[in-house]
Amino acid sequence: MFVITLRFADKTKAPQFMDGHNAWIKRGFDDGVFLLVGSLQPNAGGAILAHNASPEEIEARVQDDPFVAEGVVSAEILVILPSRTDERFAFLKA
Repeated sequence: MFVITLRFADKTKAPQFMDGHNAWIKRGFDDGVFLLVGSLQPNAGGAILAHNASPEEIEARVQDDPFVAEGVVSAEILVILPSRTDERFAFLKA
């Protein structure tokens, strides 16, 4: 499981890359990799919960985000190896 944070670096460029960023998010859900996408508060960027991919695949996917590629956000990827979960998240345990 991965927690990806996307913190604004240059928010002024966000509008021109928003369509591409939203298409990138949609692909993440369509591919079955993204579980949740939301905003970091207060207006600090975004966060993603992801699974079903290798660390290398996640890194490549994050680098493909237009917001990352164009310097709108800086990305951090945290890798979590779930050991205990609520039964609703049992699918995350290896």
